[in-house]
Amino acid sequence: MSRNGEPLPGTKPLPRLAVVGLGLIGGSFARGLREGGHCGEVVGFDLDPRSRELAVELGVVDRCASSLAEACQGADVIQLAVPILAMERLLAELARLDLGQSVLTDVGSAKGNVVRCAREQFGRMPPRFVPGHPIAGSEQSGVTAAQSTLFRRHKVILTPLEDTDPAALALVDGLWRALGADVEHMDVRHHDEVLAATSHLPHLLAFGLVDSLAKRNENLEIFRYAAGGFRDFTRIAGSDPVMWHDIFLANREAVLHTLDDFRADLDALRAAVDEGDGHTLLGVFTRAKAAREHFSKILARRAYVDVMHSKDLIFLANPGGSLSGQIRVPGDKSISHRSIMLGSLAEGTTEVEGFLEGEDALATIQAFRDMGVVIEGPNQGRVTVHGVGLHGLKAPPGPIYLGNSGTSMRLLSGLLAAQPFDTTLTGDASLSKRPMNRVAKPLREMGAVIETAPEGRPPMIIRGGQKLSGMHYDMPMASAQVKSCLLLAGLYAAEKTSVTEPAPTRDHTERMLQGFGYPVQVEGNTATVESGHTLRSAQIEVPADISSSAFFMVAASIAPGSDITLEHVGVNPTRTGVIDILKLMGANIELINQREVGGEPVADIRVRAAQLKGIDIPEELVPLAIDEFPVLFVAASCAEGRTTLRGAEELRVKESDRIQVMADGLQALGVNATPTPDGIIIEGGSSFGGGEVWAHGDHRIAMSFSVAALRASAPIRIHDCANVATSFPNFLALAERAGMRVGVEDNS
Repeated sequence: MSRNGEPLPGTKPLPRLAVVGLGLIGGSFARGLREGGHCGEVVGFDLDPRSRELAVELGVVDRCASSLAEACQGADVIQLAVPILAMERLLAELARLDLGQSVLTDVGSAKGNVVRCAREQFGRMPPRFVPGHPIAGSEQSGVTAAQSTLFRRHKVILTPLEDTDPAALALVDGLWRALGADVEHMDVRHHDEVLAATSHLPHLLAFGLVDSLAKRNENLEIFRYAAGGFRDFTRIAGSDPVMWHDIFLANREAVLHTLDDFRADLDALRAAVDEGDGHTLLGVFTRAKAAREHFSKILARRAYVDVMHSKDLIFLANPGGSLSGQIRVPGDKSISHRSIMLGSLAEGTTEVEGFLEGEDALATIQAFRDMGVVIEGPNQGRVTVHGVGLHGLKAPPGPIYLGNSGTSMRLLSGLLAAQPFDTTLTGDASLSKRPMNRVAKPLREMGAVIETAPEGRPPMIIRGGQKLSGMHYDMPMASAQVKSCLLLAGLYAAEKTSVTEPAPTRDHTERMLQGFGYPVQVEGNTATVESGHTLRSAQIEVPADISSSAFFMVAASIAPGSDITLEHVGVNPTRTGVIDILKLMGANIELINQREVGGEPVADIRVRAAQLKGIDIPEELVPLAIDEFPVLFVAASCAEGRTTLRGAEELRVKESDRIQVMADGLQALGVNATPTPDGIIIEGGSSFGGGEVWAHGDHRIAMSFSVAALRASAPIRIHDCANVATSFPNFLALAERAGMRVGVEDNS
């Protein structure tokens, strides 16, 4: 059965479903499966005669039984949807019945209690009992509130045990998915701990606060002058007292554990207020605000995101258009990452302007917040970092999640290798496929203890308390991330740490270390640091990202009549390979108003349309344009003649295999593009057709094919574009403003 409620081909409806308890949840479960044609017959049972009558009248069930035994007779699945403290009595009655091969499941919010009761009544946990918990509700209750769509795009958590029958689990899982739910499987104990924190504790606090305030003599004044925030927080104190009484008693162990943790945090907060400790208060408030904003993004999608919808975000790029005007792309991602890392390890307060508010850079902020650093913002690109010094980080409360940010993971591994505490670095599905041995191997040579998943992939477990030794490392590949990782580890290592790269890569780390007052020796392709120095707070102005600018450089070059100026772009000589390559192809690019800001060279870049020609891309330029090649492949497709790229093996281990993915997409659009082990050969000059291409979750692929539409003969549909937000959150708005015809396809 499908996620959206449609039966899968070849799936037979369940012959008979019995639902015991015809309230909102049980009624909605019955109604949804009945109306969707997923059950031959839906039989209901409830102790309340009026609920049974209404269930039939409203079409919630086909019929109602007059007894539990009658309802369960011949049922393939029996859904138990009764109040949690009524479950023990119900299970006792069921244990006396001959249930045959019926599958049992339930909807209770405390799974440990259900499992315990089932074991007591049946003598063991029945293998065909699948505990479940739909996280959905409504302001109304009872069978009259039952709605077939209640669970659509909501989480349903199943908590199978080791001996749960796999066929029974698959059946229950399929029924919930047929209702449009996003089903997850979870350990019983873990479920109860999570729900105790996210649902049960907030209700306990709301009930307790309202009761406490209501008992005071001045309660009338308190409630009279309460603002909207008080109303919003205490709204859940209007929930059913009996139901919540049952839940707290049923899940008391997990609730008590969570409550004890909260009391400890509350005591620390009280102490901060008592002592006038503004730093601690600011830390709590900034972390809470960031967490709340993150939760709000999730809750905006009805709290429990539909994975399928979020995955296949489609860009529709229409043909034609030209670029004009002046635009400023978001701040440089590489510099944004490093400003937070070094600002956190500095003494004093660092102010950052122009910070990139994309998901990758925000992941770095959250990582340092998790390690005790107070960070204000970002607010319109402004961030204030209250540094804790090189030795001031604290153990995070759990694994550090870095989303899609390979930069965060690789650079952090160097910083964390010498900390006194253990850390675990994790990421999303894309990041979890990317190689980390390139940093783990040399860090181990320095004395770090690092564990990875097979083939050196995340998660990375970094053991604390290790003494690092400095070393000289000849890098086997040109990688700014590896170089930066080792230099940052060198801040903690005994003796000197030096890194020699085979070809120049971006030097933002070296420049920024010097900007924070930390000495770095650079001789040719070798950079050297040693421990014993201090990072001092700084003022950082992040220039516009040249990698983001590259999409508009190529777009203006290939779209006839274009004339656009990109403002305040970072033109660090280790990053300008894209400009050099485009100029070799005949692009009309002019750098104006060149200046230096915060140790980084900056310029405005004017780009006018030009007829490009194919070239053999010089290998010495490859490391200087490694992130820009996807859009350069688009430029090559529009150029006259052949373009050949060699020495770019690194492209195969980015967010995607960028050589293969771009070749596949270009071929689908009618371009003669032949991938090679370390590059690609593109025969340019032909016009693009339209069609379907796949970004494979890679933001640069998605944006590159958006640019290609400028020379296409028909629309290009680009699948899997959600990760564009990771590096260029306002790409579509800027593209439209500049003159491109690309937007999100409405597939609602």
